[in-house]
Amino acid sequence: MRDDPRDPRLPTSPAFWRSPLRGPRFTSVLGLVLLAGITVLFVTGLLSYAAYNPNLSPVNDKTPDKGILGFYLFAWPTDPHWLYRLNQGVHVTLGITLIPVLLAKLWSVVPRLFTLPPARSLAHALERVSLLLLVGGGLFQFVTGVLNVQLDYVFPGSFYPLHFYGAWVFFAAFVAHALLKTPTALRNLRRLREEKDDLVSPRPAEPTVSRRGALWFVGGGSLLLFVTTVGQNLGGPLRRTALLAPHGGGDPGSGPNGFQINKTAAYAGIGTAETAEDAWRLVVTGRTGTVRLSRAQLAELPLYSSALPIACVEGWSTPDQWWRGVRLRDLAALVGYEDDPPDVFVESLQRHGAFRKAALRANQVADPRSLLALYVNGEELSPDHGHPARIIVPAAPGVLNTKWVARMTFGDL
Repeated sequence: MRDDPRDPRLPTSPAFWRSPLRGPRFTSVLGLVLLAGITVLFVTGLLSYAAYNPNLSPVNDKTPDKGILGFYLFAWPTDPHWLYRLNQGVHVTLGITLIPVLLAKLWSVVPRLFTLPPARSLAHALERVSLLLLVGGGLFQFVTGVLNVQLDYVFPGSFYPLHFYGAWVFFAAFVAHALLKTPTALRNLRRLREEKDDLVSPRPAEPTVSRRGALWFVGGGSLLLFVTTVGQNLGGPLRRTALLAPHGGGDPGSGPNGFQINKTAAYAGIGTAETAEDAWRLVVTGRTGTVRLSRAQLAELPLYSSALPIACVEGWSTPDQWWRGVRLRDLAALVGYEDDPPDVFVESLQRHGAFRKAALRANQVADPRSLLALYVNGEELSPDHGHPARIIVPAAPGVLNTKWVARMTFGDL
């Protein structure tokens, strides 16, 4: 004998779900918050991807099979110099802040995942499909994003394509669901009295908290996550409040080189045998040939200073640090590009790992603040910050600010 789907002991029965909190208005409030928040997340995520300049060179592109999904890409600017810091700080902090709202929203609509029959009409079928993709895609995006922020890469494959393609699938489902449900959500909020629908339990349990109290609880959870995350992007004393961020707490070490890093020299396999004054040479290649420069020779060239932050995809950033070194445009001039600095391909002493090679656009090379830095905050770079020399470019993601630079090739990429 087949089970009766109306049996209150089964999740297919509306009577199985007894919470008195579920209802159209509660769900509508959460949905409209997510409508605004996820839209911002999607836009800032696309901008973050564009900042890598994936159309410039294959080494920058971690999603080479993107096809038409790269239709919007553009040359990433260098102004304002804090652009990537702001964009990625908003993306990561907002994403973490929305987690309680997302979980509450999924909890509020879970009865609909078990509704029978699966489709009562075409519109209902579209709603069910969008809901399944929305739930799966939302969980996937938020989980992989949080794991990336925590530098915990337990998922199979590279974070970049997983998060990029997952974002498009999730947002497509999100848009379809929003088109179907936003008018209803707005009507629910305008009504003085809440009407019953399939989310309202036919036999609710005794309430232990009001719906307004539940919304305050969700909002309080979001506020707590915001307070314990945002400090990693603001720097200074507020960094100590970033308890949930791997780059929160106190600055590593002290002194001029006492600011955040992702990758140490030891992790990258960089030793003194390669970076010693008598061993290291910068190889610069361009239109007129190749020059090799020691660090002492670089220090004899005209040096310039720039106040620039480092901002990473994980959402952390440093305050502006004072960098001093040779302008990239001046290095381009050494190999035949006096008036028209081109793109540059930068290679690190690091032998393995993502972004040991990176490409920069001509506008980034031409910016007078873009440096091959030899010093930071008045002191030589430490090994962990890229000694003997590193790239620093305004508004660029941290991974494009290559450390332990060994070779620079100027020309069209």
